[in-house]
Amino acid sequence: AQGRKDNLAGTASFQVVAEKCRGAVPAAAAPIRWFVDPLAFASVYQKSNPPREKRKGPDYVAILGRQGFDAVKGVGGLVVFSDGPHSLRHHTMIHAPALPGRDPASPERFDLAARMLRFTNAAAVLPQAWVPRDVASWVALQWDMKTAFASAESLVDDIVGDKGVFDDVIASLKEDPDGPQIDVEQDLVAALGARVSLITDSVEPIGTDSDRLVIAIEATDEPRVAATVAKVMNADSDMQRIELGSRTAWELIDHSHDLPSLDLDVPGGAVAHSEEQPGDEAHRRRQRLRQQKDEKFLPHSTVTVAHGHLMIASHRDILERVLAAADGGESLAGAADFVAVRAELDRLLPSACSSRSFAREAESIRSAYELLRQGSMPKSKSVFGQLLNGLLGDGKPGSVREQRVDGSALPEFELVRRYFGTAGMGMETRADGWYVVGAVLPPAQQDKEVARSPTTPVGR
Repeated sequence: AQGRKDNLAGTASFQVVAEKCRGAVPAAAAPIRWFVDPLAFASVYQKSNPPREKRKGPDYVAILGRQGFDAVKGVGGLVVFSDGPHSLRHHTMIHAPALPGRDPASPERFDLAARMLRFTNAAAVLPQAWVPRDVASWVALQWDMKTAFASAESLVDDIVGDKGVFDDVIASLKEDPDGPQIDVEQDLVAALGARVSLITDSVEPIGTDSDRLVIAIEATDEPRVAATVAKVMNADSDMQRIELGSRTAWELIDHSHDLPSLDLDVPGGAVAHSEEQPGDEAHRRRQRLRQQKDEKFLPHSTVTVAHGHLMIASHRDILERVLAAADGGESLAGAADFVAVRAELDRLLPSACSSRSFAREAESIRSAYELLRQGSMPKSKSVFGQLLNGLLGDGKPGSVREQRVDGSALPEFELVRRYFGTAGMGMETRADGWYVVGAVLPPAQQDKEVARSPTTPVGR
């Protein structure tokens, strides 16, 4: 029978994705093939699965469409299981061609906030010396931070629902006599590089606050970034100055506020002008912006500037491990399992790339697995747990969602640990989007150098 003319195979994005991924596997392989138009899918899902109760807050699907993220026309690829040396291998193409008449290499390839999707290729993306050898995962991304900052205004205003909020907050950080009095763009953003790194881990015993995270942003002018951070931290009474060896850091001691970030909800930015009245337009805008966050983000955070990076840690103990690794400890780059994954990625994606990642699957999944068994996943204080609560919760401040999956029958983790291996992924930025390749190597005999020993949380 003759099929319909307006079929999926005839769409431009599907054809681009299929063409890029088609030659990635042998003809005899039987891969899983998939494709999705992300914003169209999200919109359909949203309409077909309305919440039981009307939720307050921004419509992020609509916002992304308005802010130019519909430039991502399609995402798809293929997945192959038990492919020779791999337990799993995947090839993915994110089709996002430049707008008509735009230079694909220009920051203006997209409109509005979508311009922040600017990831530059680098010859080598490897773990820095300060990444501890035994962490659960590491991710690095080459991101044009200056373009991202310049593109954030319309997105923030759209989320808050009030034009001018972003500019008002940035201005208050510079002009407020009770604030840090910093020029965010000149004192901070202009001094940042293009590398953003994340490392994750967990401590025992596993509980709702076991996950650990460090976000590190490259600083091309470390003294300027350090001076700016010091101004911001000193202006916030919730941050306590501490010494970590020879390094100065700041630790959050009052858990009633969010992590002081250096973009929107920052220490100093929450202080009203001395002459400001509650009915003042600027005051109203700042109040609305602060009310967008109902849950705490990294309530035990510690911040420092070290080894050419601005480091924001979820807890003091993980930051201490990072600094110890940099001061003579062993780095992830030399671990045997990382070297094996890196070699595989170099073979699968030999070109320059804009992102690389590595994960020890057992250690990466363990915390979530145990919380699922305990029925405590909704109480997780991890970033992943908070994201789940935001997506699956009822949207009411302070409410804890009901866990939808009964994990009580799951076996003990040690019984399934042996099924998890090591995973890696690389991303190449192309003129028409981004090409992603990933692989999972099967579990092998644990090398002594990467064997883990229980870590006891320090209560911070």
